[in-house]
Amino acid sequence: MHVVQISFFVDPQRRPPAALLREWRSLVDVAAAAASAGTRVTVVQASMVPGEIMQSGVAFHFVAPPVTGAALANAGAFRALVQELKPDVFHVHGLGFAREVLELRALTPNVPILLQDHADRVPSFWRRAIWRRGAAAAGGISFCARAQAEPFRRARLLTPGIGIFEIPESTSKFVPGDPIAARVATGIHGAPALLWVGHLNANKDPLTVLEGVSAAARELPGLRLWCCYASAPLLSAVEARIAGDPVLRERVHLMGRVPHDRIERLMQAADLFVLGSRREGCSFALLEAMATGLTPIVTDIPASRALIGNSSVGALWRCGDAQSLCSALRLGVAELATRPRARVRAHFDQELSSAALARKWSAAYQSVVGQRSHAAANVVTP
Repeated sequence: MHVVQISFFVDPQRRPPAALLREWRSLVDVAAAAASAGTRVTVVQASMVPGEIMQSGVAFHFVAPPVTGAALANAGAFRALVQELKPDVFHVHGLGFAREVLELRALTPNVPILLQDHADRVPSFWRRAIWRRGAAAAGGISFCARAQAEPFRRARLLTPGIGIFEIPESTSKFVPGDPIAARVATGIHGAPALLWVGHLNANKDPLTVLEGVSAAARELPGLRLWCCYASAPLLSAVEARIAGDPVLRERVHLMGRVPHDRIERLMQAADLFVLGSRREGCSFALLEAMATGLTPIVTDIPASRALIGNSSVGALWRCGDAQSLCSALRLGVAELATRPRARVRAHFDQELSSAALARKWSAAYQSVVGQRSHAAANVVTP
């Protein structure tokens, strides 16, 4: 089977292909995972900088995107490449490219299309007609959690019977390591040592996390929280909350932006991974934490619930509820005595690893191909 994965997302920084693949790791990881099952995978990436790269057994083609308002069929580079590749399935990244999907269907009417959600939202009312038509042209849609399809169903945007596949948005190459050596290398300490990796913004809700940590520290005096973040619109509020609470002042360490390879070492050193997200398409930081065997203490939202297997590992807590976080932290600390790292990593291997994604994507591709073949077989020829 030949799968052509298409990304219409255009890099606003106009980075060259090699740099883009280094920065957009998910683009490589999803393609490589699918290819590892023996599927032939080609990626067509919209790019202002043309090029071709072979990586991880996948051919990446960087071609000029279709011009806004112009038919894909008339966009020379895309049209020629799509016809040359002769795919069995199109795997389109994102749900926000209805017009392009419809033009792709017109160009190759017999090739099934599978869409992959990337934290997409229900479109505004005046865009729903075109969005609905684009979704109807697809044989299936993948979400990190099946529940993420429900807002689209309630808005009547999905065709009854469309295939919904629950597949993590990506995976991680992080691995477990010696926690003691990692603590020596990073300086992380605490009993327990909590790690936060995420922006300091309203969606990640660091203020509720701080409130919960403050409450938990009264029962867990050795607790320490280590925070890695890039953008930080709430930094002033976070600093003020820490400064105003003597329990937090000696326990919270704001580390700022940390190189990606050092994140792996920090995760190997910590005891628990904590996030306060109110909404996620799929938390890449959570995937990375679980890849190292780090126990997750995360909010009870569809994506996180799916990733940790409905609390098969770690614990869930209610969004915006500091006392719920405090209780979840107590549960997490109690689990540490059972040496849960191997269990977390085993769950990752089974459900979230590259091999797991390969299995799930292969099944999804076979499903939409079978669905298309069945529909073609039932067409009555006059």
